[in-house]
Amino acid sequence: MRPDAEILWEVASGLARTAAEVSRPQRALPPLLFFTDPQRTPRPWETAAALPAGSGVVFRHFGAPDAAGTARRLRQVTTASQVLLLIGLDADLAETVGADGVHLPERALGTAAGLRVLRPGWLLTGAAHSARTLGDATVLDAAIVSPVFPAGGSSAATPELGVDQFAQMVRSAPCPVYALGGVHAGNARELSGSGAFGLAGVEAIRAAFGPD
Repeated sequence: MRPDAEILWEVASGLARTAAEVSRPQRALPPLLFFTDPQRTPRPWETAAALPAGSGVVFRHFGAPDAAGTARRLRQVTTASQVLLLIGLDADLAETVGADGVHLPERALGTAAGLRVLRPGWLLTGAAHSARTLGDATVLDAAIVSPVFPAGGSSAATPELGVDQFAQMVRSAPCPVYALGGVHAGNARELSGSGAFGLAGVEAIRAAFGPD
């Protein structure tokens, strides 16, 4: 494992152990979540194959035409490497490939209760960008709060929360919380003591765990 990967996994695992002692989540949650993006992670299965056992992948296809094929490839890789697979928003695709659950964007959090009834065995996570939204995340197994640090992609124009504000949101959250947005090996340790359950990322995880 490369140095950056070791740091991310070490910090994520430490956060998860500490948070679990306090919150005792109802379901087993991965300490590290790799979020895919068609533009920034064009070959997500390569990174998924290198993740430590017990990690998780959130496949977000954003309507890409090859979504089904990529999801099947990810399911094969994640099954072999004992990594959880969540499908972003698309419950039908999650059903088709036998994923472990669904990740909901903030705009779709209202569907979480229905999904919980239909699929009680699924892991359900959702995005939250404000304390108000996070307070409504009672049905979720975990929330992903962003952006904690200056981030790229769709969050590039969104002001970062900063560690202090993020920690305040974690303390008031009704479920475990992951830190997303600009998290990398150089700043991950700043989140120690924040109460976060784990780390999530796109490019930083691809760079740390993906092929050279």
